Amino acid sequence: MNFGLDRLLSDDALRAQLKGRRVALLAHPASVTKGLVHAVDALAACSEVELTAAFGPQHGMKGDLQDNMMESPDYRDPVHGFPVFSLYGEVRRPRDEWMETFDVILIDLQDLGCRIYTYVTTLLYVLEAAAKHGKTVWVLDRPNPAGRPVEGLTLKAGFESFVGAGPMPMRHGMTMGELGLWFIEQFRLDVDYRVVEMQGWAPDEGPGFGWPLLERAWVNPSPNAPNLSMARAYAGTVMLEGATLSEGRGTTRPLELFGAPDIDARAVIFEMRSLAPEWLKGCVLRECWFQPTFHKHVGQLCSGVQIHVEGAHYDHAAFRPWRVQALGFKAIRRLYPDYDLWRDFPYEYAFDRLPIDTINGGPGLREWVDDADATPNDLDEATQPDEAAWLQARAPHLIY
Repeated sequence: MNFGLDRLLSDDALRAQLKGRRVALLAHPASVTKGLVHAVDALAACSEVELTAAFGPQHGMKGDLQDNMMESPDYRDPVHGFPVFSLYGEVRRPRDEWMETFDVILIDLQDLGCRIYTYVTTLLYVLEAAAKHGKTVWVLDRPNPAGRPVEGLTLKAGFESFVGAGPMPMRHGMTMGELGLWFIEQFRLDVDYRVVEMQGWAPDEGPGFGWPLLERAWVNPSPNAPNLSMARAYAGTVMLEGATLSEGRGTTRPLELFGAPDIDARAVIFEMRSLAPEWLKGCVLRECWFQPTFHKHVGQLCSGVQIHVEGAHYDHAAFRPWRVQALGFKAIRRLYPDYDLWRDFPYEYAFDRLPIDTINGGPGLREWVDDADATPNDLDEATQPDEAAWLQARAPHLIY
């Protein structure tokens, strides 16, 4: 199959539309061709393309910054000489003067299919700036490795943040190109927008169900996104960033597991299976031990739960990562009623709420976990209408 970047590079007629126009590129380490050439170098080699600027999202163009809320500087590309502006540095939105360095911006970002993954919000901010300055935006589309399923509560008004660009659920099931179409309608943006579509993407087909396994190499779009298993689990495990439990940062399987020194993972798994076995379909939970080399519980032996979503264990249609992680929280709250579960700091600079509420776009998930009388059915009843509404809202914007 061909991603949007591959199509642009192979289509003379497409590239001809860029001739005589100043071009910027928004990219990161996973912005590579099928031959693993970075988009910066591949486009710079095209005679029709005059690259005059580049932009890097969270973790930077180089993808070198491990943790969240670590800012990247601006710099000049050491090979090609044009400026590289950081959209996760002193600012999150493009400065007005940066917008004057180009006529067309190409966005080539590998997403993970989750609302909280900040490249989604960066897409919106660039679209808004392009509308303000009369610039053209092309999204060079890439697969959603988590595929088409939808899951989670819809972000509530007033809970917008850099990890919550608009009223969508945690797992949105769209590509970046499709999300751009939805943003334009949702926020009534007047912008010259185009999706350079993929060829041959089959999100309903295994074994990848979103990612072309055996056909395309995986390049980390961010430092703690090392493989497809992480991408599949992320719409649930990302909630651990708002909890005191480790999400596996500082291990070789970040965001595929959770644990802490003071829990009994075997008991947690048993409680999860007792509470809502139907929520655990499509994956296998395995007790494990790990010792983070950095981040939460660094240097401490943690009792953990790994979520296995590969091979014969994985059922794409059945797996619901957001519910799996919600159930993990609920099991811990039931086993340890007074457990200090929720972190309290200004996550993504949201100073007026708990990180878990910023992540979920509202207090509903946390309140369900902390309510001793709330059942799995209660969370389903709150969430299923949101999921059904999103399926309808996104339908007109699906390309593939």
